[in-house]
Amino acid sequence: MRPTRLAVLVLASTLATACGSAPPLRAPMEPLQLGSAPVLTENHFKRDVMGDVSEGALREILASPVFLEERARIGIVPVATGYAPDDDIPVVGLPGTLAQELANSGHFEAVTEVTTDWPTGGSIGGLRELAARYRVEYLLLYRHRFVDRSWTNAWAISWLTFVGGFITPSQSIEVAGVVEATLFDVKTGTLLFTAFERTHSASHENIWQNDRKRADMKMALLTRATKGLAAGVMDQVRRLVASRPVSAPRTEVGQAP
Repeated sequence: MRPTRLAVLVLASTLATACGSAPPLRAPMEPLQLGSAPVLTENHFKRDVMGDVSEGALREILASPVFLEERARIGIVPVATGYAPDDDIPVVGLPGTLAQELANSGHFEAVTEVTTDWPTGGSIGGLRELAARYRVEYLLLYRHRFVDRSWTNAWAISWLTFVGGFITPSQSIEVAGVVEATLFDVKTGTLLFTAFERTHSASHENIWQNDRKRADMKMALLTRATKGLAAGVMDQVRRLVASRPVSAPRTEVGQAP
């Protein structure tokens, strides 16, 4: 065998072996480099009243990086207006759906739904105490609100026939709602994000049992909004995970207000 031909065969064999043993090509997502801004570790909202944050504390809060801690624990709690715990038992499955999505993401060490039966005082301080009882570092605060209106439409002319007025869709019903989820950092008292999902429906009905029909419309809208809100929450959570500093320390829980 000629030396030139032998050299070609050896080179081809070497290239084939190298190609066969090469690791798969990957593009790892490296943590963002957020500079030297110190991590926020203190709760500056001691009394949870407007105007109580000093100028220095305000600058410290705004300069600190916003991210989700590793191995964090989170609770999902329904709240009423003003972010006081909601005393009513939730009748919709949305909080449970959010809990399942967060658990499936793998970004949290533990995920739990939170009961509001424990005495909390109806304040932000009460929410922090409730979180401490569950030993969760984050609370996902969930709430929803609906408005509706109804009016008599053009089908009302059927009342001229009397019988027609009982069966024609002479009543128009419109329902609009918004569901909301806010991530509350229990240690620092800050809100990391809020996700909204807005929903709307309208229908024309006869005069019978319209209160029940409105309730059914609201329940259907809540079910429809579940997927959209959960997707919005998970998108925000992934952003917070991607924003995690390379060596972010786990902060200790500060003094409760």
